[in-house]
Amino acid sequence: MVNHFVGQLWVGFVLSLCLHFSTVASELLVNTTLPDLYEASLTELQAGLTAGQFTSVDLITASHLLFNLEGAALRAVIETNPSALMEAAALDKERLLSGPRSALHGIPVLVKDNIGTVAFEGMNTTAGSYSLLKSIVPEDSGVVKRLRKAGAIILGKANLSEWAHYRGNIASGWSGRGGQSTNAYYPNGDPCGSSSGSAIASSIGLTAVSLGITCPANQNNLVGIKPTVGLTSRAGVIPISEHQDTVGPLARSTTDAAIVLSIIAGKDPNDNFTLAQPYPVPDYTMALSNSSLVGKRIGVPRSVFLNDSITGNDPYVNVVFEQALEVLQSLGATIVDPADLPSAYEIVASNNETVVLNTDFKIQLNAYFESLLANPSGVMSLEDLIMFDNANPTLEEPTGYTDQSELIGAEATTGFNSSYYASLAFDKELGATRGIDAALEMYTLDALVLPAPGYTTVPAAIAGYPIVTVPLGFYPENVTIGSAGPNTYYPAPGMPIGLSFLGTAWSEYELVGFAYAYEQKTQTRLQRLAYASAIPTTQLVDVIGM
Repeated sequence: MVNHFVGQLWVGFVLSLCLHFSTVASELLVNTTLPDLYEASLTELQAGLTAGQFTSVDLITASHLLFNLEGAALRAVIETNPSALMEAAALDKERLLSGPRSALHGIPVLVKDNIGTVAFEGMNTTAGSYSLLKSIVPEDSGVVKRLRKAGAIILGKANLSEWAHYRGNIASGWSGRGGQSTNAYYPNGDPCGSSSGSAIASSIGLTAVSLGITCPANQNNLVGIKPTVGLTSRAGVIPISEHQDTVGPLARSTTDAAIVLSIIAGKDPNDNFTLAQPYPVPDYTMALSNSSLVGKRIGVPRSVFLNDSITGNDPYVNVVFEQALEVLQSLGATIVDPADLPSAYEIVASNNETVVLNTDFKIQLNAYFESLLANPSGVMSLEDLIMFDNANPTLEEPTGYTDQSELIGAEATTGFNSSYYASLAFDKELGATRGIDAALEMYTLDALVLPAPGYTTVPAAIAGYPIVTVPLGFYPENVTIGSAGPNTYYPAPGMPIGLSFLGTAWSEYELVGFAYAYEQKTQTRLQRLAYASAIPTTQLVDVIGM
């Protein structure tokens, strides 16, 4: 009886706090400007939450409305978290009673649909494939655990290029479950992949931040950080290759990306690659300085990577890149040009990456299937997956999206044999020893810089090294529109272009600083908005008090 009475008092206390909080929020709303969700930073959102302008429940409500009313045509999101409002309410109460846990407390974060989340919360983890619909993962992925510990709310699952773009010759941004996602800067523009939906959603404020990689940052006017392999956990993430897979933030600013990376980085006993990382994890926000480039030597790997006939880039990419080099120099950097990778031409010609990825994908995907607590489709191997797709053509093989060549190529591999190990070693030599590390040492460099389109990601990918990408510019109105797949286009007028800083293993801190100094000087992201009908109109003022 006493316990019941105490419980009633406690509920009454919490309700009175909530009522007071709501009253204060209403009063503040009259005299305070709310952050614009299209561009709102984590700092602005936290300030508004702390001041009582709005609640995390309001943020989740606004995000759900944005998805349903204004984001549907872009197909950025596969599903939202049905538990998100309940989790937001609990975090709002916790904020009142004990303050925020971190800069992500009560903040909605969208994660790619190959990043595992516990099934009882109400979401699937499918890599965009119906073959994993209603499958049950044993636990949250490593990065999701870190997000939850920081007080973030998993808002939903972002669309992606199915199987992280390792299925076949299929347009970026398409999955069976999610359909064809498209860029917000040009109607039916290619969003790039594989983290297509994550980037689209972040680019127009459907979510505060999301998790993904750098190619979508290039084409969606975002900052993206591809961490060194082993800086962030891949445990619970549907794999391609343990030698290349890595999870990083996609955000509208370097500051927000640095905040998220500081939270999701760290060792995880469920991913032994993370055990090799330096300790402790840096606070990457401490790297954010306008003077980061002063006295630094930044190299330009001009051979191959700036050759339009090899990269396939529109010539305009090099025009804005040359302007960026002048900016970097004005910020105090010494530009070493050229500073070529000795292995550059071999990287383009080599097939070693395919050998490694195919072998890893088959072995590691089969292990992922086996780790599931349940999978109603009955798919338990890569061989089963290929047969499932063929047996369900309306779901997985619609017109224009039938190819499974990468799945078939991976299934044909025969395991970790001598050819595999030779290819793995040669990849490391091309990407690191005679690639990025060789250039850094030969020219006494602090980092390399390249336009993000083209082959920029390849050396870092095969070496397992980091990239930080920031907005560089936008294609002009007279650019020749290119086809990127069935009814998708790249390049196209107004579509973004990114600038990438590359470095050796564990050099994220320095790269974040360089990217921040360039970003603050140029403010490129703010120079162009998404096309009119892709810009959300729902704002916090529309949901407060709902």
